[in-house]
Amino acid sequence: EKRSRVFRPSRKGRVIDGACPYQLLDCFRYMHPLLRLIRPRQWVKSSFVAAPLFFNTPLWSAQTLAQVALGMAAFCLMASAVYVLNDLVDREADKKHAIKRLRPLASGEISLTVAYAVMLVALMGSLATAMGLGGLFPVFLLSYGALQVLYCFWLKHHALIDVMTIALGFVVRVLAGAALIDVTPTSWILIMTMLLALFQGLAKRRDDLVHAMEVSHRRSLVGYNKSFLDVSISVVLGALLVAYLIFTTDAGVIERFGTENLFYTAPLVILGILRYLQITLVEERSGSPTEVVLRDKFMIFSIVGWVVSFLAVTHV
Repeated sequence: EKRSRVFRPSRKGRVIDGACPYQLLDCFRYMHPLLRLIRPRQWVKSSFVAAPLFFNTPLWSAQTLAQVALGMAAFCLMASAVYVLNDLVDREADKKHAIKRLRPLASGEISLTVAYAVMLVALMGSLATAMGLGGLFPVFLLSYGALQVLYCFWLKHHALIDVMTIALGFVVRVLAGAALIDVTPTSWILIMTMLLALFQGLAKRRDDLVHAMEVSHRRSLVGYNKSFLDVSISVVLGALLVAYLIFTTDAGVIERFGTENLFYTAPLVILGILRYLQITLVEERSGSPTEVVLRDKFMIFSIVGWVVSFLAVTHV
């Protein structure tokens, strides 16, 4: 009786029974498609769970940091489960896409059975971690998961609703992080989070149009064109900059942090936003916000510089 085929390594073009690899080194090679399936690079988005540490309390403790780290891990696992679900839903469409056809499920490197198993393990791990943290955190995590499932099956096909759903996903992350450390997030942090994520979503849609993604693969593109997206990006960025400047000079914020010097961090925020806008409009490579944040040296400098300056201003 033939064993089920699990992996299909693309390099050698041969099928190997995943249940019993012939060489130990093959196991490590098989991990590559699994890692691509769960997309660990996208886990950087879960860092928004830690945002309340910066904007709500200047007092950190080992327990607080441990809770936030576990909360980020729970969101990373939930995000991976959703990515697997998305690839399962879009498997046939991805096969017709120039780049996405190389995804593990679309290319046949990983079987449906393995994909479902990975999704289940990630989901169970996420829920178990959330239940261990307790409080309202599991509620926010489940809300995030439900929102992403709706996005996979329906919301991503509707213009404007698709990018707003992405933005709300980041807001939920911040709310979950606030619940972990038992603080109430200010309206400013929620507004800025939504605007920043909305900007990235619009930039990604613009990249889809620039690189001529077929409407059959992303139906929401029917409701967009470059002119509309350029204007929308400008409006959202203007609102984001104004919101941050007001945040740094707000009397309540100044009282909470005990300093009037928060506005000194604004130049780095402006530089970071302008650089991302340059990547979007000039270089036209804003298709993957995660890749931009992790690989662009200017963006890395802006982000690290803002973190350091913010901590210096609020803790000195």
